Amino acid sequence: MPFATELTKRLGIRVPVVQGGMMHVGTADLASAVSNAGGLGIITALIFPTPEELRKEIQRCRTLTKNPFGVNITLLPAMVPPNYAAYAQAIIDEGIKVVETAGNSPGPVISQLKKAGIIVLHKCTTIRHAQSAVKLGVDFLSIDGFECGGHVGESDITNFILLSKARQTLGVPFIASGGFADGYGLAAALCLGASGVNMGTRFMCTVEAPVHHKVKEEIVRADETDTTLLMRRWRNTTRLFKNKVALEALEVETKSEKGEFAEIAPFVSGKRGKEVFVNGDTEYGVWTTGQVIGLIHDIPTCDVLVHRIEKEAETALKERLALLVPESKL
Repeated sequence: MPFATELTKRLGIRVPVVQGGMMHVGTADLASAVSNAGGLGIITALIFPTPEELRKEIQRCRTLTKNPFGVNITLLPAMVPPNYAAYAQAIIDEGIKVVETAGNSPGPVISQLKKAGIIVLHKCTTIRHAQSAVKLGVDFLSIDGFECGGHVGESDITNFILLSKARQTLGVPFIASGGFADGYGLAAALCLGASGVNMGTRFMCTVEAPVHHKVKEEIVRADETDTTLLMRRWRNTTRLFKNKVALEALEVETKSEKGEFAEIAPFVSGKRGKEVFVNGDTEYGVWTTGQVIGLIHDIPTCDVLVHRIEKEAETALKERLALLVPESKL
């Protein structure tokens, strides 16, 4: 049964599930598979070294799906920042209707996208940041709990609190991100006031994800305790898979007297992390994953996964509604 939430109605999708942006993973292959299954697939812009290559990937995605899909732009600290405005312009020129934004100082990019009539879904890890994004004119917020993979923020607030607080305080619709893998999680998020969920790690572990099969098998094998946090010392806290490299980096971070990022930079190289997904050696470099790995037990196609989530959520909601009975029957 199709869902009718603010997310599904505004975006024209059947199931209120978004495949969030992921470096090295969010290509047209995965995005189109999610969109074809009824969710919203998202291409990650900064996978592509130039705006022109992003244009080509958007065009390729259109050959793979006729359904809506979006693009992610994440603004993170960098020695030489990408030309975010040029990436945003490429997205605008290609007629993309929805963009997921995240990261620091997103105002100029959000303004550029909104002037072009694009629906903006902004990811935040705190209510304070969410309220700032509302002032920038975003259409949806993606409330990212501490359970998530990648950048978790510095407040360590889990989704049970964040989502309830979002329902109480925010004036725009929001979706839940971090810790979601099945329809029961979707049903819970809807009950807490969300219009849908965002999933990253769960979509990494699908047939269509451009990730080596050995990495997917490691996700299935792992449990919720198999992640660790790095770079807290520099207020850039990131949740990663707990492997040898991550633990070595953590030891350097915690024991260093200098506290210079350069000391752990070789451990957290994005190049090494990318190579993990290519060669399948899960110990070669650091790679992001959420605590939700403890809920992932298979490697389905996106179609099987999204339809299963849809069915599970429907079942969960109906079962909980059945708990309500007339007083006369008590």
